[in-house]
Amino acid sequence: MTATGEGIPRQDAHVSPIRVAIIGAGPAGFYTAQALLQQETVPVEVDLFDALPTPFGLVRTGVAPDHPKIKAVTALYNKLAQRPEMRFFGNVEFGKDITLDELRGFYHQIVFSNGAQADRTLGIPGEDLKGVHSAREFVAWYNGDPKHAHDVFELDSKGAVVVGVGNVAADVARILCRVHDKLAVTDIADYALEALDESQVKTVWILGRRGPVQAKFSTPEIRELGEMVDTQAIIPPGDLELDEYSQAELDSGSENDENHRNMEALRELATHDEPHKNRRLILRFLVSPVEILGDENGRVTGVKIVKNKLVKGADGYVSPQPTGETEILDAGLVFRSVGYRGMALPGAAVRPTQGRHPNERGRVFDPANSEPVTGLYAAGWIKRGPSGLIGSNKACARETAEEMLPTPPRVQRCCPYRRTVKRSTACSRVAQSATSRIRSGSRSTPTRWRWGARKGARA
Repeated sequence: MTATGEGIPRQDAHVSPIRVAIIGAGPAGFYTAQALLQQETVPVEVDLFDALPTPFGLVRTGVAPDHPKIKAVTALYNKLAQRPEMRFFGNVEFGKDITLDELRGFYHQIVFSNGAQADRTLGIPGEDLKGVHSAREFVAWYNGDPKHAHDVFELDSKGAVVVGVGNVAADVARILCRVHDKLAVTDIADYALEALDESQVKTVWILGRRGPVQAKFSTPEIRELGEMVDTQAIIPPGDLELDEYSQAELDSGSENDENHRNMEALRELATHDEPHKNRRLILRFLVSPVEILGDENGRVTGVKIVKNKLVKGADGYVSPQPTGETEILDAGLVFRSVGYRGMALPGAAVRPTQGRHPNERGRVFDPANSEPVTGLYAAGWIKRGPSGLIGSNKACARETAEEMLPTPPRVQRCCPYRRTVKRSTACSRVAQSATSRIRSGSRSTPTRWRWGARKGARA
């Protein structure tokens, strides 16, 4: 495909390309671009937009700096970005610098892959006190996210509480406990390294409201908690004892599934006895914070927790219920790591419900009438909810890309949405737009947005 000086495909091309805008340049955005560009059915051009000046999303700002192997996936994204059919525009905020109506004048299809940008809250008294933060903010801070570079965390506290038993909670606890030498060789932000060097935190609690079988850690994350140079990992006696429901859940899987591997790693962790180490990392299960305590200056002084037990409801679902037995943890710093939720982007035609866009296989539909919204798609967390690892986005993005491409004539299907949706003309509209000629000048983009330009185009 040839290009003019402004990167506009020549009008004498045999087939005009489908032009796609992807909002969010994280893993889901890159995998969607990859799926579109690797297929050979129709030519495609892709522009990725991101509010940050740099690409890669949570791979850059969400992966812990002491996990460089996970970040190695950016080599694939860099290779993809060299393709002449693909461009990246950073520091462009959807709803502020560009609107949905403007994009519709430039592109045939628009994909939202902006992730889950908001935090779920604990919903308990004291959550607004100074010293309470989301894990997402802390992770973004130590990874050098410019939006959080000036955040301040109460690292002069002796104790810190991390609420949640997933990998992000483990990352936060581990970074709080790492010694300088282990962090200095990573790509952690310089200002974060300096602040952590001065940290007074000596005890970190990780709290899970359910039992160890229900914890969402990956097995390697558990093992890492016991491998830190100056931190002793502790699990109180009795916290690994399983009730009948947890035992049944464990027994329902194979002996080599993740639940069994996690329990084995936790039991091994509980055997550690290293009192000579200066810091303590304490894992607690079947406890919930019920109140965050503070002083007259509005600063956190402790966390009141209640002991739980698992109870099976009439619906068959097993959930934690408070027993009434409480205790107070002496801490001046609290991180909540209880999940994320999607946010509606300004000017978006369809607002997310339950933290994600209503969609069928990535094709966004209007919940008011169950009809597809022509040209709008979703991928990643904003499509399926905040779950899975980086690699989970690949299959998710491929599914969305399949819905974006014209259906081959021999395949008798159109718009595979919910069964309640009538046969729609949306697929034919996309196919028509893919073969129609591109409006003159529609590729032009303000130069302040340019990070790269297509081969043969003016930067």
